[in-house]
Amino acid sequence: MLQNPRTNVRSILILQTKFIGDLVLASALASNLRLEYPKARIVFLCEASFASFLMAHGIASDVVAFRRVRIRGTPLERGSELYAMVRALRRFRFDLTIDLADSKTSRINVRLVNAKTRVGYDPPGKPLRWLESQPANVAAKPFGFGGQHYLYRYLSPLEALGVELLAQVPTIQPLPLEIARALALLDRHHLRPNAFIAVHAGASFRGRQWQPERFALAIDEISRQTGLDFLLVGGPDDRASAERIIAKAASPVVNVVGALSLATLLAVLGQARLFLGNESGPMHMAAAVGTPVVGLFGLTDPAVWGPVGVANVTLRPSMPCAGTARDLCRRPDPSKACCVWRLEVKAVVDAVRAILSRTVKDVEHAL
Repeated sequence: MLQNPRTNVRSILILQTKFIGDLVLASALASNLRLEYPKARIVFLCEASFASFLMAHGIASDVVAFRRVRIRGTPLERGSELYAMVRALRRFRFDLTIDLADSKTSRINVRLVNAKTRVGYDPPGKPLRWLESQPANVAAKPFGFGGQHYLYRYLSPLEALGVELLAQVPTIQPLPLEIARALALLDRHHLRPNAFIAVHAGASFRGRQWQPERFALAIDEISRQTGLDFLLVGGPDDRASAERIIAKAASPVVNVVGALSLATLLAVLGQARLFLGNESGPMHMAAAVGTPVVGLFGLTDPAVWGPVGVANVTLRPSMPCAGTARDLCRRPDPSKACCVWRLEVKAVVDAVRAILSRTVKDVEHAL
């Protein structure tokens, strides 16, 4: 429990140095903290490319940003980036730090910031290395509130602090300006709100990406059965997969991969009838904006990483998997296993039809 009255907590640091899907899940933690400490400034430590999204959508009051490419660069680049990061952090004089990153670097930052109340996981995700110690003085369970989904790992610090869980799932509303941009984009491509499926064929590792050729076959069959249109979304790294889908699909497919900011992507996902895609950040963004999801999983368990808060179907091949791509698979690391490649097109089409039949999405009312 915090010893200070909640009115004395003026500044909170959340260390979340992972990816956009993790930040979307962590937004539920920020929502609950804002309810408990309404006068506190909530600051995120995150990758620079996510800073404007977090602040514009009210997830963070402020951001201390770092550049991942420099953190992974030369010793000089890493040292200068860490030095600048710590200088920026110490200007805030935090009353409370919450270490969601749970890494050696994040623990160094927590120690250097030295807030009065420091929340960390006990036990940490990975055993502490030789001579490494846990700087936290408030211990959070690996998964709080009795949950098994990773969302409950990010909510667990609330339980450790004695904060009531009020915001159960991430909910992020698109900005009015971004809704206007999304509608203009759809109109430009002759797509109607609530009449298209947003497809994300990318992921952080090729083994997590369902084959583009199978996406193309599924798109053609879903288009034939439902008459819905299709919009490919994703970041610049997903362009190759998108091009392969377009080359193989007989149905017309609109491609905006690599062309949207995160804020515009959120608004576009909010206009979709359904999201279809691999386990990824855009999947969690679609769920946070209220769009039904069909998620494709491999070795990663959807019970732990699946979409939350919306109607969804998650597909995963039977386990254990013997190893689909012997030159790529490196069990037990989910980021290096190609199990998702075993999913059949019919199963994906059937899942899409099932979720469409049991959901009604009024985009105009929802936004």
